Amino acid sequence: MNIIKQDIENPRLSRRIDLNPIHFLSSLSERHHWAYLLIAPSLILVLIIVIYPIFSGILLSFQEMRLNRPKLSGFIGLEHYAELLKDPVFVKASLNTLWWVVGGILSQFSLGMITALALNRKLRGMQLARTLVLIPWFLPSVVAGNMWVLLLDSRLGVLNDIMVKLGIIQSYKAWFADPNTAFPAALLVALWQGFPFFALLLLAGLQGIPEDLYEAAAVDGATRWRQFLHITLPLLRPIIVAVVVLRVIGMVNSPDLIVILTNGGPGHATELLSSYAFQTAYQSFDFGYAGALSVVMLLILMTFSIIYIRVSGISKE
Repeated sequence: MNIIKQDIENPRLSRRIDLNPIHFLSSLSERHHWAYLLIAPSLILVLIIVIYPIFSGILLSFQEMRLNRPKLSGFIGLEHYAELLKDPVFVKASLNTLWWVVGGILSQFSLGMITALALNRKLRGMQLARTLVLIPWFLPSVVAGNMWVLLLDSRLGVLNDIMVKLGIIQSYKAWFADPNTAFPAALLVALWQGFPFFALLLLAGLQGIPEDLYEAAAVDGATRWRQFLHITLPLLRPIIVAVVVLRVIGMVNSPDLIVILTNGGPGHATELLSSYAFQTAYQSFDFGYAGALSVVMLLILMTFSIIYIRVSGISKE
């Protein structure tokens, strides 16, 4: 007891006890600065991976940078953005991107919702059906694009042969070489590959809706269509907002499918902003102009996301 009393009364020993790692961490955790120390590694990672590339791309749009003509490199201000307003390909690519996104989202969401409703039934074989539906989404865009190029080939295409035998078309058709059919054909391929994304997430939302709500609505005399309008859609609204925003971002930013199918042709008939930026950077080696195109796409996506989330009312909830 005397030893314990001496230890407590001795200021040097009490100072040593305060410097114990356990006591130090416990006292530090009670302060609000401890939270900043915990999130510091994540913030640094976000700065390196996200923030720095964004600002680097924005600064690149104000510079002339051509890898094949390095002597022209330097700061040019807003010249690239002035060129965009006079560029007919940019105007065409902007309109195509609008139709690409609107047509793609409406068709993929509609088919995805129908598929999710069909798969949300307790029947035999549904587990296998859910797996098979996801195969188009699992396929890499390179594989899916080249597969559809072969299926719709004007000489060897299986689908061409089937449509000719059924009398739908008179002769084999080069779907991706005709300006009138290239864009609808590319939208069809995007529909085939993209609808499982909507089906998967909407199905997850449907399975989270209690069955009691539908039973109570049925007792009150509500039809299946009214149940869908007044129960399913309102409860799925947070998921619908999220998947639409994510898919719009993916369709605007991803040039891989359109580059494989048509490479923006014929005659810029299927040119998108993303494919135009890709070709400008990696075929013309004009990274400054490609940076300006990327900044325009960033502003479009930010504006769309803000307006769509506010209009949907999900932010109030």
